[in-house]
Amino acid sequence: MASIMKAMGMLLIAAVMMMAVAPPSEAAIGCGTVVSYLNGCIPYVTDKGPLGSCCNGVKGLYGAAHTTPDRQTVCGCLKSLAGSYSGLNYGKAAALPSQCGVSIPYKISPSTDCSKVN
Repeated sequence: MASIMKAMGMLLIAAVMMMAVAPPSEAAIGCGTVVSYLNGCIPYVTDKGPLGSCCNGVKGLYGAAHTTPDRQTVCGCLKSLAGSYSGLNYGKAAALPSQCGVSIPYKISPSTDCSKVN
């Protein structure tokens, strides 16, 4: 009986360790992270303030999105945010990456197809 309990315990530990390691196809970045990086950009893209420290957030987010799933998640969050903010200046939002010295392969817009981002 003790050997069965010990084996069950080892299996449980192994299962927990395997679950702790995220599969490489999962994004490590969520929309909350995207919002926290870009919060300083909202006054600028809604025509209520200067660019200010927005580029620090843009560059930080760009550097944090290491994998294709990360970049697709960021794209999806940006797309969702672009569609949900009233008064958003789409021209300013689309120009943010280049204005901040970052190159992304899509336009920040509610119509972007994020499944094509790699």
